[in-house]
Amino acid sequence: MRAARLIKMVLLLQARPSMTAAELAAELEVSERTITRDAQALSEAGVPVYADRGRAGGYRLIGGYRTRLTGLGRSEAEALFLSGVPGALREMGLEDAASAARLKVSAALTPSLRDASQNASQRFHLDAPGWFRETSAPGLLPPLADAVWDDRRVTARYRRQDAEVERELEPYGLVLKAGVWYLCARVPDTGSFRVYRIDRFTAVDPGEERFARDEEFDLPGFWEERAAQFARALLRSEVVVRLSAAGVRRLPHATDSVSAREALADVGEPDEQGRVTVTFAVENEDVAYTQLLSLGPEAEVLSPASLRARCAEAAHEMSARYR
Repeated sequence: MRAARLIKMVLLLQARPSMTAAELAAELEVSERTITRDAQALSEAGVPVYADRGRAGGYRLIGGYRTRLTGLGRSEAEALFLSGVPGALREMGLEDAASAARLKVSAALTPSLRDASQNASQRFHLDAPGWFRETSAPGLLPPLADAVWDDRRVTARYRRQDAEVERELEPYGLVLKAGVWYLCARVPDTGSFRVYRIDRFTAVDPGEERFARDEEFDLPGFWEERAAQFARALLRSEVVVRLSAAGVRRLPHATDSVSAREALADVGEPDEQGRVTVTFAVENEDVAYTQLLSLGPEAEVLSPASLRARCAEAAHEMSARYR
């Protein structure tokens, strides 16, 4: 533990002209007294750490010293490619590996380029979860992430409707979608690939057995295909509406955008009132009711009759309330 901290301290000092004891203590999550002892230990080991005294003082390396301990370990190299999603790294338990990797890369850069990492982080930030929702990482995400990295089979229990099911899985990849984590895995018994919400897992037992990955498996392509299938499967009903020009513009924002755009691509000529009739797929009548009410007078439901009646009743009640 201490050896890793000493190496990290050297890399920090190599990447910056000077750092105070307080800055080093904050970076390494130790006390300033520990920083003093570590600096002394480095000096005794032959690393030229020099302490500038006074209020503006700090620690620095002298004589152009550069360590050769900048080679990336495998976990650090893998985590480095995910460094643009800090929240995901933290939830998978890879934050320390990514931090060490960034330090090593920074230490290997020429002095004129060492501010590149800070420049990028101050200009670009990815915030994956959607607005107005609290998200928390599933407790079983770290062991699943470890199994994904190591290609280890796992025995998992997960909730499916009102029952718990146990499966042996080959975890191929993780996907973070709108703040929700998913596991893409192959079921050894069938050879089929499936998608599981990680917050529905109740137990995960990583075994010692490794599986041979299908080298042709493409995680981004698989996810895109399954996500499209899932969205399509949700749209089980159809509604017919008459839309004004404003309703046509707003429909893709009020309902499923893909379904709406497909319906509007094949729309006919406007009637004498300037309205067009479109048929599009929706999840169910309750969802359609909420979505179409947001269009107000720009949409008139023609069918199904039950949905038209609900919208008419809502319009009547609203008219009476505002009269």
